[in-house]
Amino acid sequence: MILFIIILLLAGITLLSVSLQKTYTKIPLKELKRRAKSGDEFAKALFAASAYGFSLDLLLWIIVGLSASGFFVVLSINMPSWLALFGCAALLWVAFAWLPTARVSDISHRLAQTLAPVFAKILSFLYPLLNRIGGIIHSRGRITIHSGIYQKEDLIDLLDKQVLQSDNRMTPYEIGIVKSALTFSDEIIRDEMTPKRVVTMVKSTDSVGPILMTELHKSGFSRFPVEDPSSGEIVGTLYMHDLVTAKQGGSVKNLMKKSVYYVAEDKTLDHALQAFLRTKHHLFMVVNSFEEIVGIITIEDVLERILGKQIIDEFDRYDDLRAVAALQAKADAKRHTHASADPEHTPAEGKSNDTKEESDQTKN
Repeated sequence: MILFIIILLLAGITLLSVSLQKTYTKIPLKELKRRAKSGDEFAKALFAASAYGFSLDLLLWIIVGLSASGFFVVLSINMPSWLALFGCAALLWVAFAWLPTARVSDISHRLAQTLAPVFAKILSFLYPLLNRIGGIIHSRGRITIHSGIYQKEDLIDLLDKQVLQSDNRMTPYEIGIVKSALTFSDEIIRDEMTPKRVVTMVKSTDSVGPILMTELHKSGFSRFPVEDPSSGEIVGTLYMHDLVTAKQGGSVKNLMKKSVYYVAEDKTLDHALQAFLRTKHHLFMVVNSFEEIVGIITIEDVLERILGKQIIDEFDRYDDLRAVAALQAKADAKRHTHASADPEHTPAEGKSNDTKEESDQTKN
């Protein structure tokens, strides 16, 4: 009877240690720490032991090795050879084939939570020794499990799977930005540029006045290439804010910026972004291999490709303190009007709508 109890005890310790090892490593340590900080009692208990990292794994595998070895020895000495062989095979299958693939049960969770403080106390004494042993193991032969990511397409596939995770806390918009950032450098400038035939251009001899300002304002853009009517060449860039702040009339050539920058159509968007950052100029003329202008590309075109959403290129008065204050006052007035009309409107909802309205006003 005592022999039978010893055999069951050794087998139970082996299976329990394997189960605990799986439970403690089920949740990544960073996620466990985040949940513990948020007040999750289960995470707090597990983190006390899991924080020791490889030392906890090493302790559990030592227990598994000792208990399994004791089980095999006791069984082989006191049982017929065929029964001992069957018992050893059964324990190996349950511990190392079935348990690792089985779902972590509520019982495993409760046992891991109950025993975590015990392991934390043991590890607080054995950590220096276990940590040194772990260092020797890692230095002699590190076993690295490949992530399965060989190129960025694999990472994009991983992001697509992330969206389907039930505990996913990344918004589709955030994942979209990451995916766009990974792929935008593969895009060619000619695919994102505005073709020359639809570009709104200004002639250097045009007169500055209400007619020109109205026409350019309707286009929805804030900067325009300036063309020399006699030669057909691009000689500068006209900014909408320069027209608005002009105190008197005159011709476009007196208000335009004379710097003009070019980029080849077969270059990547990454090349264009680097050019924008280096020159601090936000509009480039796109040329083909014959040095002919075939279109324009702006920094908004590149940012739209990265963000995955359209950027409205309008004239916004971010440099005018009164305009910014008026915009905020208008948003506050709308918020209070909406709150008065809806008695059940909560402060949190008001903040969310206010932010959206402010964003819409900024664009418009």
